[in-house]
Amino acid sequence: MKKDRKKHFSIRINEELLKKFHYVAKYEDRSASGQIMFLINTCVREFEEKYGPVELDKGEEK
Repeated sequence: MKKDRKKHFSIRINEELLKKFHYVAKYEDRSASGQIMFLINTCVREFEEKYGPVELDKGEEK
């Protein structure tokens, strides 16, 4: 069975926007990391609903 390995992802963000993001995450009862994962999953789900499943080649699983 393939193990689900987590990857680290970092971004640069304006301090004011980051504070607002933390406010929204807290309002939604999520951590900042949880909010980011929610947004990424929503983005991918909506994309796949519109265009179909994203097929990954072995070399693209990074």
